[in-house]
Amino acid sequence: MMLEMQPRTRVPRAPLGRRLLLRATAGLGAIGAPLVAAVAGRPGTALPASYAAGGWRLGETALAGSLERERPGRWSTGRHATEPFRMVALTWSGDLDATLRVRTRSRGTWSEWQVLRAMEDGPDPDAAEGTLERRGVHPLWVPRSDGVEVLVTGERRPDALRLVLIDPGRLDSDDSETPSLPQQRPGSARGGKRRRAPRPALRSRRDWGADESLREGKPVMCRTIQQVHVHHTASGNDYSRAEVAGLIRGFYRYHTQSLGWSDLGYNFLVDRFGRTWVGRAGGPGRPVRGAHTLGFNHTSVGVAVIGNFEGHRVPDRVVKALVRLSAWKLDAYGRSPRGKARVYSKGSDLYPTGWVRLKVIDGHRDTNQTACPGEELQRRLPEIRKRARYHVKRARR
Repeated sequence: MMLEMQPRTRVPRAPLGRRLLLRATAGLGAIGAPLVAAVAGRPGTALPASYAAGGWRLGETALAGSLERERPGRWSTGRHATEPFRMVALTWSGDLDATLRVRTRSRGTWSEWQVLRAMEDGPDPDAAEGTLERRGVHPLWVPRSDGVEVLVTGERRPDALRLVLIDPGRLDSDDSETPSLPQQRPGSARGGKRRRAPRPALRSRRDWGADESLREGKPVMCRTIQQVHVHHTASGNDYSRAEVAGLIRGFYRYHTQSLGWSDLGYNFLVDRFGRTWVGRAGGPGRPVRGAHTLGFNHTSVGVAVIGNFEGHRVPDRVVKALVRLSAWKLDAYGRSPRGKARVYSKGSDLYPTGWVRLKVIDGHRDTNQTACPGEELQRRLPEIRKRARYHVKRARR
């Protein structure tokens, strides 16, 4: 069932800085580059040896001259050959008054049409990275493909629509099953301090092959952590264990080079196998400010489960990972996972600027007009809160 997008109230943002403008312009220059920036030059990278002659290149392609009006309220690019890619997305400027669909060609066969969901993730309005007026969909992970078609339906097509094609390549480390940061054991209290919930096993940025040259500026810290916001990436559920690192590299490239954010938006990601990955740089144990929940990033942690859980069951191992991560991050700041917090909204499309009372662990839809984190994941949040609270209490014994 296709979800209707709710009207979006625009949040004023600061003027586009010269630094970001130059960066955005430079990003367009990557359209003709035969290598994917996220992994270019890294040992073990295997990129396609040949590309479709005359096809659309990896990177970004402006679609203004390619969308043909088929009838009122319907525009299509027609089928186009492309360089091989694994991730596809669309970006635009302004508001979205249309439904965006794509289909892709893999091994000579065209897929069914798939709706691309608009992202309501994003930096806070007062953040330096929030000055770039560019919006986008949740990127879609597809089988290796060499063709794409875009379909736009609605009252008007989005302004400055661009197609984004990404191939994150492959690294030798993608098959590794050993996390860089092993799980901590609950330690004894020292110096009069009480015991805290232990850190779960984490896979670092190095584990997924982050190219640190794509980041811009130093990580910004929150003054405290009041909440954990739960998301899903809506990128698809059919991925293997060895593909997860590449998926995250694709998100990273998309967030930084296509949307203009300073880094990957999420603080953490959990895959369908129950493994937890460090997202944004700055140190997993520190209160790093992300770009995941518009208006509420400044006092929170954002964790995205890789997949679409609008109609797909959430694996129990994913719930377990969310429980342990939430308990660890919240207990460090004395927050009760089953409690509520009085938090300040810096302006979202659901809550204008001002104070609001929200649950300490909530879903993205509780702060923004979005279907995220999907109906099935939202339904598991009460269980996650209860188990995270128990995890904290058990650690204190």
